[in-house]
Amino acid sequence: MNSVNPYEYGLPRDAANFQALSPLSFIERAASVYPQRLALINGRFRQTWGQTYERSIRLASALAKRGIGVGDTVAVIAPNGPAMFEAHFGVPMCGAVLNAINTRLDAETIAFILQHGEAKVLLVDKEFGGTVQRATSHLPNRPLIVAIDDPEYDQGLLIGELEYEALLAEGDADYAWQLPDDEWQAIALNYTSGTTGNPKGVVYHHRGAHLNALSNAMCWDMTRFPVYLWTLPMFHCNGWCFPWALAAYVGVSVCLRHVRAEAIYPAMAEHGVDHFCGAPIVLNMLANASPELKALKTRPVKVLTAGAAPPAAVIESMEALDFRVTHVYGLTETYGPSVACEWKTEWDDEAPDQRARLKSRQGVRAPLLDGLMVADPETLEPVPRDGQTIGEIMMRGNVVMKGYLKNPTATAEAFKGGWFHSGDLAVWHEDGYVEIKDRSKDIIISGGENISSIEVEDVLYRHPQILEAAVVAMPSERWGETPCAFVTPKPGVTLESQAVIEFCQQRMARFKVPGAVVFCDLPKTSTGKVQKFVLREQARALAADKNL
Repeated sequence: MNSVNPYEYGLPRDAANFQALSPLSFIERAASVYPQRLALINGRFRQTWGQTYERSIRLASALAKRGIGVGDTVAVIAPNGPAMFEAHFGVPMCGAVLNAINTRLDAETIAFILQHGEAKVLLVDKEFGGTVQRATSHLPNRPLIVAIDDPEYDQGLLIGELEYEALLAEGDADYAWQLPDDEWQAIALNYTSGTTGNPKGVVYHHRGAHLNALSNAMCWDMTRFPVYLWTLPMFHCNGWCFPWALAAYVGVSVCLRHVRAEAIYPAMAEHGVDHFCGAPIVLNMLANASPELKALKTRPVKVLTAGAAPPAAVIESMEALDFRVTHVYGLTETYGPSVACEWKTEWDDEAPDQRARLKSRQGVRAPLLDGLMVADPETLEPVPRDGQTIGEIMMRGNVVMKGYLKNPTATAEAFKGGWFHSGDLAVWHEDGYVEIKDRSKDIIISGGENISSIEVEDVLYRHPQILEAAVVAMPSERWGETPCAFVTPKPGVTLESQAVIEFCQQRMARFKVPGAVVFCDLPKTSTGKVQKFVLREQARALAADKNL
């Protein structure tokens, strides 16, 4: 009997029929097919795809001439703009790994990231020159610092050995860059927020970046030639892989240095923006903008939102303004969004508030995520699809990180049992949609009953005079824990805590109603997430003062 597999015999894997997946192929195609199409808008600056491709090649060539290659890290601290966008292509074109660093971090954290990631080169916009100067002043292995100068920004401090344009001038436009031989090769390094210790370095590979760029665009029904507004930082999960997706779809990137309603609405009107991504805090800001700003928007705009579970009331407000909201979910470890709340036509006739509640669920696996489940974190047994039993969200597939840099213990723990453990607690609905109830550390246990802080926050956001809200556990001698609400009223509004409590009593079970309401500005991380660990400390102090 012939033991040779006929589907292997004489059918070799060859350069003619196999190529490692990489998002770098997207920009080569965009530039060769549509070289004159607009790629970047940054204030008065305009740049085509042909120009963007050439500048990316020059960046790769210049880095290679300075000895940068496979296994080397090139860090960038810059706002959404041409240099940051070009780095997403030019850095991996020479084989190096892009480390886009959060611009809102303090000098000490930046120093840790540069040292841990062993950055050989650091591109830094002058807005952040002072912070980076402090961060690098005592580094034992100081990277080559390259200054990015935006002529339309007249503040900040230019630091470094040379300027970005001078670095590009060192490069050759005919540099023969190549796609990686192995799609498992690292393309990017992103650090987690690190609110309870040093951040962890999440490593992305070319395959995952290629696939998630397409996956996010697919679940958004993005079509060719989108006009995309950058409110989402490109340093956050590489802008959810959208620099690469926009190359695949030959879109226009409309860049903003600062994310403010006063800049967003005029940009939408001027450039015909039809897509943008943003955290719920950005949506809330737009929903509460002045009527004059809102009036500037005259066409539908698609919105992809994630970062924290968006309150249904915020989604409802955005939909009323003809923003077409798609809710997605993911983590730094999954290249950004990898789960999407796919909309079904049978929901079209639902009332607006019910539509918003359906959209506020995290959803189902995105097109190119292979596995998603809600399960017991110890046994890995899936929970019943009853919308009540709480388990941990787990994912697996090509759009899960390569692992944590220099941290095999944390990597093994995250991948225990062949699934990535998200740390997010959720229920699984009968229709297969998952819905987050809390981070594992944020669930409130009162009198033996689990209370979702997100559920209580969702009710608070429905109060017409509340701008922002966050709920954490407060110690209680009687119940063990009880919810404590931290609330930011809308400008010019005076609220009483009892009125807020009564509002909640009318809309939820009594044991879920906050035991205390604190009015304040919510403390946030550099990526806009509420720092609940800070609020928990305040709640503990409040409970001690009141002897609860």
